[in-house]
Amino acid sequence: MTIIADAVNPVGEEPTPDDAPAAVAGAFQTISTHTTISTIRRGLKVAPVLRDGLGLTFVFAAIGSAGRIVVPVLIQQAIDNGIVGRENVRVGYVTQLAVIAALAVTLAALALRQAQVRLGERSERALYDLRSKLIGHINHLSLADHNEERRGGLVARVTSDIEALAQFFQWGGMAWMRSSTLMVIVAIAMLAYDWMLALIAFAISLPLAFVLRAVQKRLVVAHGRARESNGEMLGAIAEVVSGAGAIRAYDAGETLAAVVEQATEKKARDQIRAALYGAFLFPSGEIFAVFTVSAVIGAGVWRGPEGGLTAGALVSFVFLTYRFLEPIAEFVEVVDQTQTAVAGLHRVLSVLDMPITPTESAQPVALPAGQLDITISDVDYAYPTRLGESIDSDERGGVLVLRGIDIHIPAGQQIALVGATGSGKTTLGRLIARFADPTAGVISVGGVPLTNVRRGDLRSRLVVVSQEPFLFDDTIARNVAFAREGATEADVQAIVDDLDVADWVATLSDGLDTRVGERGGQLSAGERQLVALLRAGLADPDVLILDEATSSVDALTEVRIARALDHLAASRTTIAIAHRLSTAARADRVLVLGDGVLVEDGHHDTLVDEGGVYAGLYDAWVESTSIQR
Repeated sequence: MTIIADAVNPVGEEPTPDDAPAAVAGAFQTISTHTTISTIRRGLKVAPVLRDGLGLTFVFAAIGSAGRIVVPVLIQQAIDNGIVGRENVRVGYVTQLAVIAALAVTLAALALRQAQVRLGERSERALYDLRSKLIGHINHLSLADHNEERRGGLVARVTSDIEALAQFFQWGGMAWMRSSTLMVIVAIAMLAYDWMLALIAFAISLPLAFVLRAVQKRLVVAHGRARESNGEMLGAIAEVVSGAGAIRAYDAGETLAAVVEQATEKKARDQIRAALYGAFLFPSGEIFAVFTVSAVIGAGVWRGPEGGLTAGALVSFVFLTYRFLEPIAEFVEVVDQTQTAVAGLHRVLSVLDMPITPTESAQPVALPAGQLDITISDVDYAYPTRLGESIDSDERGGVLVLRGIDIHIPAGQQIALVGATGSGKTTLGRLIARFADPTAGVISVGGVPLTNVRRGDLRSRLVVVSQEPFLFDDTIARNVAFAREGATEADVQAIVDDLDVADWVATLSDGLDTRVGERGGQLSAGERQLVALLRAGLADPDVLILDEATSSVDALTEVRIARALDHLAASRTTIAIAHRLSTAARADRVLVLGDGVLVEDGHHDTLVDEGGVYAGLYDAWVESTSIQR
């Protein structure tokens, strides 16, 4: 079972390590930097099920399209051969033609239906594969990517962008297949009837293609901007919803409402701009249709019977001209939807292009059985340089937040990692958990460098409990059982007893079946921390990294948390990023960071007696807690 307990969007006092390459920053550019064709080709590679059997689907579409030219041909036969003179009509002959037409139309309808069914089945399977790959890829992205790209934007990729593709396949995909095959077949028939009239029709309708192409370029950019705005709007709304408590506490409703309104207005403006470009396409298609048919009729009448074109042939040719123009008009209608779908596909592919970091070794080494020690050898870590900052940096221009860290943590030892805000303690904890790799140096667990450890092996042996544990809108029991696949109610109850928090569970209205609400909103901060500790206990790791919550809790809950921690930390290597120094006082060893450097290392009592950095932090913490009381 692979598990990072509560490691979704951890919150710390230092910024999240940005271990992704700089190229990721451009991953969400609009589709204007890529051609539509290349995007579609990549989409077919990502979802090959859509490409499988596509040729046979085209064959069915071609049969359906071919059936549509039968009626104009039979009309010509009826006029030229079924009507002899003004009063002599060959009723039997015309009836035969009508029966043939009915059979041809029925066959064409069945063929088109089969093409639609095949395309529909494959498109739904392709969208399923695409959603699965997208969700899986998002779940494996580094936490830096999750923090940089707001949650609403990533949700938009899986929901609205995929939905745009689904809507396209419901109609647009079949329209392209049907219209393209119809245009080719009708063009061949027109040339067979009269090549001169066919060239006239082609020449007049040709400029429409250039008009469509010019407008299409603007549609590409407009729809890309509209999709970006949609993601920004969803992100703003998600922040308002998830931050409702803080918004009410600071009476910031009007301010945040203005942010949402601004994002919504921008989305509306970009959507309207795209719609205006799309609306321009419709009348242009109608105008070219009128010009083309008028020119064909005029040229046919001017040539007269001497040109070898019978009355039936001219009428049939006019019908074929309409058949030829129908796909163009349909292309005009579907191109708007196509650009929306391609823009959505490009944004989905841009997420799949984001590299999964840290990378996994091609030849991973298994961690040894039993307890694990941790060795940190001459480790540096640098964030990307921030605009306007001027401090020490490494060779790559990044801002150094950790420098020359050398620590050995024996197996089973309980460590408290302390330091002032910005000292680098949360960053060091994340490096040990391999949420990012050091800029320099090596971190080893059980004697194996983290870069050589299989991701699943590390996640099953090392668990992180973040400051803000993420809870699902479900019961406490299910939130705990999430940590181990196949965990039963008995397993959950056992860990409750092991961590000695049964007295807390007894105070809940429904015990372990109590629902926690969205993101655990129905529990206090301390209760959410208890659930996180139960979750970590059920995962039963060999290494536990605890980014201790800074939220104030009542005295009884603090006692329960401390009691649960004591049971949880027993016989396993534990690193507590301590904000409450009562945690440091109980630890086997205290590591003190200052400005990214290890400044002190020793037992709590020893460091207090030495009167150094830790003694100052401890005195300040004791004074603050006495004031609070």
